Amino acid sequence: MVKMRLKRMGQKKAPFYRIVVADSRSPRDGRFIEQVGYYDPNTDPSTIKFDEEAAKKWLATGAQPTETVGKLLKIAGIQ
Repeated sequence: MVKMRLKRMGQKKAPFYRIVVADSRSPRDGRFIEQVGYYDPNTDPSTIKFDEEAAKKWLATGAQPTETVGKLLKIAGIQ
């Protein structure tokens, strides 16, 4: 199954996340198919940026967003 999920990046205690499309069997920070956005919770307010076309394409082809990514998509107005 293909999932849209967060990939942790950044320094220790200062994370930011890339929103990626990956096979559900691959590790969290491992191999992915495509990057569709990023999320930075350290800024005030939090920064959420999506490539809307790519995100909609993957959702249309059956990619399942994780709970957190689903909330971010709702905030961004994509889902």
